[in-house]
Amino acid sequence: MLQRTTAQTKISKLKKRIRIVQGGTSSSKTFSIIPLLIHYASLNPGSEISIVSESIPHLKRGALKDFKKIMQWTDNYKDERLNKSNLKYTFANNSYIEFFSVDQPDKLRGARRDILFINEANNVSFEAYNQLAVRTKKFIYIDYNPTSEFWAHTELLQDQDADFVILTYKDNEALDDAIVKEIEKAKEKAKTSKYWENWWNVYGLGKVGSLEGVVFQNWDETMQVPGDAKLLGGGMDFGYTNDPTAYIQCYKLNNTLIFDEVIYRTGLLNSDIKDLLRSNNVGMTAIYADSAEPKSIAEIRRYGFNIKGADKGRDSVLYGINILQQHHFLVTKRSTNLIKELRNYTWDTSKTGEKLNKPVDAFNHAIDAIRYFAMMQLDNKKTNQYDIR
Repeated sequence: MLQRTTAQTKISKLKKRIRIVQGGTSSSKTFSIIPLLIHYASLNPGSEISIVSESIPHLKRGALKDFKKIMQWTDNYKDERLNKSNLKYTFANNSYIEFFSVDQPDKLRGARRDILFINEANNVSFEAYNQLAVRTKKFIYIDYNPTSEFWAHTELLQDQDADFVILTYKDNEALDDAIVKEIEKAKEKAKTSKYWENWWNVYGLGKVGSLEGVVFQNWDETMQVPGDAKLLGGGMDFGYTNDPTAYIQCYKLNNTLIFDEVIYRTGLLNSDIKDLLRSNNVGMTAIYADSAEPKSIAEIRRYGFNIKGADKGRDSVLYGINILQQHHFLVTKRSTNLIKELRNYTWDTSKTGEKLNKPVDAFNHAIDAIRYFAMMQLDNKKTNQYDIR
């Protein structure tokens, strides 16, 4: 059931043309903005509304999914009104809400609209924002986690036509108690860790942070796996309640590695993992999984999959990172969780801010999966280069 929260009340009070919503994790930024857009579309026939993000996969797993859920909860969703080819939902009064990504140049410079919502704007360039903004007649929402300062702070906050609000998880009364407790663990950790102090400021308090010491900077995004790429295998990290089970496949094309996210979900039993592997036609692809879960590996193997535990020694985390850092690799745009982890996976620091030779144990489920693959399928040669077997 859709519950009105403090977050939605605060956002509804923003009245200027540019409406900036900065917030921490689970503050329901997106989930609060979308009902306001639906309400506007319903009351104003012929309204044209665009919801934009960095990629189509990101939209499908985020804003579009939330839109459908809200419409269904309010008994307003009609599947036939959603054009699945152009992701455009048309209401009975001829208003519409469309979903597209900034990697579609024709959309950026295309038709005008009444309302614009840029979701997770810190992953969108200022040039893309500006192209969309000058084609928006009425008002604009942007939301983001403030991991670091970006164009919203430098270009928009001083604009006399801009409203601004900061939200936190406490503004979301619909949040499960278990998630609240998980978020608040960081508050205690922040007392002794520079990393967790920054994390708490950003994701707990919604303040602008400073993300330093990112582990992987040797990667780029690609639209999809090319048809002539060779599948090498995949890596799997197990989770259940709070942590997701992640399965990432690795391909090779002209000595370039390409990672593609296949599974990233919480609450999966081994039988569920089996069903997802089958539905994604994994077949006898080699899978390297967390060897700390031998029972899960054995059970999934009985289902007919070529899964085995990755060799893990005392320094296996650094070893796997070192191997991956030897390659410039690509990540498919649909791999939204892997992309998020790569952007946030950082080296740990001491109480005094000194960098330590170990990564923070966070944002690493999909990364652990590709690390298991790297340790088992990439070989350290005498030339100090890592070649694909």
